[in-house]
Amino acid sequence: MTATAPRIIRRYFELAPAPDTEAYFALFADDALVEDEGKEYAGIDAIRAWRTEVPLVRYTITDLEPAGTGVVVTCTVEGDFPGSPVTGLKFHFEEFDEDHVKTLRIRP
Repeated sequence: MTATAPRIIRRYFELAPAPDTEAYFALFADDALVEDEGKEYAGIDAIRAWRTEVPLVRYTITDLEPAGTGVVVTCTVEGDFPGSPVTGLKFHFEEFDEDHVKTLRIRP
């Protein structure tokens, strides 16, 4: 991934494919919001529940661009799930600081 990405976003893509979920969950604010497949998961408990249902995958970053006050990262996602690989999946990091993701929307 490009070194110009904010540190928290680089950490997200380092930790998301790893089996150490505690380090991954520490990336999120307690009141964070994640949207995936049209469903919203509000708060760290809901994000934990969502994540336990998602298989571990590999990410290949294909683009990174500023978007308003956030960043959109486009990826190819591969793993053990129907329709793999998915190309052009966009991770909209809409709200974050140096330590925590506050709003992440994952969309085609």
